[in-house]
Amino acid sequence: MQTDEKVKSGIVALVGPPNVGKSTLLNRLLGQKISIVSPKPQTTRNRILGIVNGPDHQVVLLDTPGIHEARSPLNQEMVRIALDTLAEVDAILFMTDVTLPPPSPARNPARFLEGRTQPVFLIVNKIDLVAREKLLPILAAYQALYPFQAIIPISARTADGTDLLLKEIISLLPEGPRLYPEDIPTDASERFIVAEIIREKIFLQTRQEIPYSTAVVIDRFHDDGHLVTIDSTIIVEQPSQKGIVIGHKGSMLEKIGTTARIDIQQLLDRRVLLKLFVKVEKDWTKNPRLLRELGFQGK
Repeated sequence: MQTDEKVKSGIVALVGPPNVGKSTLLNRLLGQKISIVSPKPQTTRNRILGIVNGPDHQVVLLDTPGIHEARSPLNQEMVRIALDTLAEVDAILFMTDVTLPPPSPARNPARFLEGRTQPVFLIVNKIDLVAREKLLPILAAYQALYPFQAIIPISARTADGTDLLLKEIISLLPEGPRLYPEDIPTDASERFIVAEIIREKIFLQTRQEIPYSTAVVIDRFHDDGHLVTIDSTIIVEQPSQKGIVIGHKGSMLEKIGTTARIDIQQLLDRRVLLKLFVKVEKDWTKNPRLLRELGFQGK
């Protein structure tokens, strides 16, 4: 129930290049998994909202698609979603990682931050992968590019530095009412998270261009209190991709379904009957109409 209680409350965007650990950090700060993760870049396609609640704070975190040089309509839409998010936030977390090449004025990954009025933190992730003495030159190179409010090295995987990061975020937020009820970790529907889980397993199980050419649609979601029955269609661009997703005698589709069902049952705390189908929609990633039908607000 909403009250007039005043806490440190606000919206914070999590932005940066692809595959630097934004989704891993969101899940870490929430203490549970709502944003899918894979070793492949550009896994996140939509804005994912996570809510970190405490007795004196509520931090609304927006995990965004990686900002990159986009060519296809789908990738351009992903970048637009990320940049549009910045207009509505109280603070920005610009995230990078120590494995990327050192930045320079000519190749400045933070150039889209110019003109922003909100405080911007630089979050340098994956510090567990380098010796501490190698970290200082990397931090100095970023510090020369933008007047960051603070620079915080972390490891989202091991939680090193994440408590300090959360304290720094809370200290900057305005005082006001909670924006969401205290007992929800996200505004995403169960159907959306289920579709994302299935898409994550496609990323993890298939190779090369296949994950980037797929979308997942939930056709049926029925919960009788004991069993959740889910019918889902995996959309691909080409007939050859359909064969790869299905696999020899259905082996790949079975593997995707089995691994997805484990996570979905944990999410829903129910037994799950998951049925997967595969459908070809030729060049859907380049078709504005299909992009809109699949939930992307293409222009």
